[in-house]
Amino acid sequence: MMNRILSNWTWIRVLYLVIGAWIIVQSAIEGQWMGILIGAWPAAMGLFSLGCAAGNCAGGNCEVKPDKDHIQQ
Repeated sequence: MMNRILSNWTWIRVLYLVIGAWIIVQSAIEGQWMGILIGAWPAAMGLFSLGCAAGNCAGGNCEVKPDKDHIQQ
């Protein structure tokens, strides 16, 4: 998990993290606690590089390979 967080930083991943952090800070200053939850979503996408937002699905990394040990009849 730490390797995933610390490697493969792109400008879009940094942008997601910065926007999410900005929304969280501004929401906390204004006392809008629901905004913290809304800001956590892009911040998590930037920090953890989750799902299709990081281009994993577009790059074909979501492909399921057949099990080689399984015998089809």
